[in-house]
Amino acid sequence: MAAMKGEAERTERALVEQWRDMLALHARTQCELDRALHRHGLCASDFEVLEVLAEPGAPDGSCSYRVQEIAERVHLSQSALSRLIARLEKDGLVERGMCAEDRRGVRVALTGKGRALHGDVLPVQRAVLTRMLVRSDLSP
Repeated sequence: MAAMKGEAERTERALVEQWRDMLALHARTQCELDRALHRHGLCASDFEVLEVLAEPGAPDGSCSYRVQEIAERVHLSQSALSRLIARLEKDGLVERGMCAEDRRGVRVALTGKGRALHGDVLPVQRAVLTRMLVRSDLSP
C-alpha cells in the first residue's frame, strides 16, 4: 500500500513539474516574441490577432471576423481584445465595421497596411518559435 502511495506521489510531482516547465517555456517564448516584434511596433498579442485576420476565409466565407470569433482563437480577455483592436485600428492595421447579420456585432478586417506588416513580420515570429520550441531533444 505504501509503495502505491509513493508511486502516486511521484507521478503527481512529475505532472506538476511538467506543467511548470510548460508555463516557463510559454513565458520565455512570449518574452522573446515581444522583444523581436517590438522592433516592428507590435507585441505578441498584436501579432496573434493579425495572424487570425490574415488567415483566408472566416467561418462565413468573408475576409473579416466578428470580434467574438477572434476572441475564441486568441488568449486575451474580451476587454483586452477590444482595446487591442482599437489600438490596431488607430495604427491603420485593421478596420472595424458593423455586422450585416447582427447590427450589434462588429466585424474586423486587416487593412492593406496590416496585411503588409503581417507579411513582413511573419518570418520574424516563425524564427522565434523555431528557436524557442524546436529543440534537438524534441526533434525526431
